[in-house]
Formats: sequence, C-alpha cells, structure tokens
Amino acid sequence: MPKIALVHDYLNQYGGAERVLEVFMEMFPDSPVYTILYDKEKTLNRFRERIKKTSFLDFPFARKHHRLFIPLMPSAISSLDLGGEYDLIISDTAGYAKGIKYDSRETRHISYIHTPLRYVWETDSYFKSKIFKTIFRPIFNYLKKWDHKTAQKPDILIANSRFIADKIKKYYNRDAKVIYPPVDTKNFYLDVGCQMSGVNGYYLAVGRLLHYKQFDLVIDAFAKLGLPLKIVGDGPEHENLKFKIKNLKLANIELLPFADDEELRKLYNGAKAVIFPQVEDFGLVAAEAQACGTPVIAFADGGAVEIVEDGVTGVLFNEQSADKLAAAVRKAETTEFNRDKISQMAQKFSKDNFKRQILQLIGGL
Repeated sequence: MPKIALVHDYLNQYGGAERVLEVFMEMFPDSPVYTILYDKEKTLNRFRERIKKTSFLDFPFARKHHRLFIPLMPSAISSLDLGGEYDLIISDTAGYAKGIKYDSRETRHISYIHTPLRYVWETDSYFKSKIFKTIFRPIFNYLKKWDHKTAQKPDILIANSRFIADKIKKYYNRDAKVIYPPVDTKNFYLDVGCQMSGVNGYYLAVGRLLHYKQFDLVIDAFAKLGLPLKIVGDGPEHENLKFKIKNLKLANIELLPFADDEELRKLYNGAKAVIFPQVEDFGLVAAEAQACGTPVIAFADGGAVEIVEDGVTGVLFNEQSADKLAAAVRKAETTEFNRDKISQMAQKFSKDNFKRQILQLIGGL
C-alpha cells in the first residue's frame, strides 16, 4: 500500500462530502487528513484524530464565516506543502483541496470532484445581485483561472455523477471517471420492522437547512396538501423555516433536529417517500433513502435523475414550484412502489462498490 495523504476543502460542516471523506479514512486508516480549517463541534468530532495540519485560516472567526475568506482559499490550500512525502494524494473537493502543493515528480494525485467551483463557473445562477457580481467579478475571474489551472494537476479526476463529469469536461476540458458517492448499506437498509409497523403516514425531507435545498418550497407544497411532513436537519435556514411553519399555522409539518444514522434509517423506512426538490451534484440523501427501500420524489435535474427512475423508484417533477411538487406527491400517493426492488436497485451506490472502484483505480496507477 502506498503512503497516502487525504485532503479536504474545509471541515466546518457535516454533509455528503464529509461522509465521503470518512469512507476514504476507513479505507486508508493510516492516512492523515489535511484541510484549510477544522471545527470539531460542527463536524461532530468525527475527524479530530486524523487531522495532520490546517492552514493559516484555521481560527475561530474564519471557521464560522469561511465564505468571507474565499479570496484567500487558494493561498491557504497551497500553504499546505506536502513536498514529496507521500506516494499518493487523494483530494476530496468541491473547490480547493485539489490545489494542495506537492512534488509532482514524487507523488501521484487522484481528485474526487463533487463539483467544479460552482460560484465562479455559474455566477449568474448562484448570485442574483447584479451589483454584487459587478463588484466581485475580478475575484471570480481570478478564482476561475485558478480553479481551471489546479484542475489540470491531478493525474486522475473522479466525478461523483455523470452530471458533474459533464461539468468537468465543459469547464476543465478533462475527462473524469464516474464513481458514485458511497451509501453505507450496513446503516441504511430496508428495515422490515419499520416497514411492518404501519407508521408509513408521513413524508420526509432531510438535509442541511440551506436556501438552495428548497425546504421553503416543500413547506409551501405541503401547506396545500395538508399531508404529514417531517423535515430533519439543521443549518442557517432553521429559524426562517421554523417561523414560516408557525406563521402559516401548519400543524401537519414537524421540524426535527439532526438525526444520527440509526434514527435516520428509521425515519427513511417509516416514510411514504422522501422529498428531494433541489438540484444536487449527486444527492446522497436520495440514495440513502432508496437503500432503505423508500421512494424519492425529486426535481428532474442534477444527480437526482441518475438516482430516481420515474414510476419505479420514485417520481420526478420538472419544475421547482409548489404546485408541481404537490402534483408529484399526489402521483406518488396513487403509485404502488416495490420497496424490495428499490432497495436492491440502490446497491449500485453501496460503500463496498465505491471502495472496490477506488482501489481498482489506485491499482492501475
């Protein structure tokens, strides 16, 4: 086994990318982690034993407000110079980790790309304010050039979906191998006990409570439907969503805190369907739900179309509106899904499959 270093953008939140990093850590238990900054509380203390080094941006204010320091991120990641200490670097990135500094004569580099740096390549859709985009355009242009340049460094690029592989080709002019993110099927599986308990009386939405994940749209749809809905997660939009539910007096909607894997498995299994209205690079929540045999009602864009087969493993809708989502839920209400089949089809997203493909790739270097 070569000497391997793991590199992640920053560790001040716990989401799908951090779950992928955990699997890399499991695969390579002796490999240290390098990252721009690290917040042990926000990452549930899951990475503390493996952090080898962080950058000059690793201080409390930057951990809490990392977006204010985006112009300094390229300098921060390149300040972590690994030289020729490692045989292989595996960067796990949605932007900066692939810019780690090292001696390319001594070290090979595989980069697992969750997305190209989206707010510089897709500025118009990411930011609505014309004044903001005008003022900060020089910074975006700098970051775009930096992102393209550093994307040429790794020996191999891996995309987490065909959706992202197409973006890599478009923005970096490079081909990427698609390896879907890992679902831990030992934690997320069809739980017959939950299925037989007769609790399938609610719909479920799960994730970090961020604006782009469209939880407000889900609330609007279920205000129309009047059906039971549980929203599970935490994040910047928590208070806004809580206020909206209270203001609209929606007794059918329950806002729940972050759940551990065991509780989440029970919630997935107990749900009629998981609601997934956002555009994601892949969509680990949707894949986890399907591993539990639960159908997914998803917006037909991004990675979701690689996870959900309309009418078989869920329902797709083609417009991000409360009316279209409500119509998709009504369609799901009248569709008989085979939960065993859904769970079986989700095995292509298993952690074992992910590990096997990664090791095959390393073996071919």
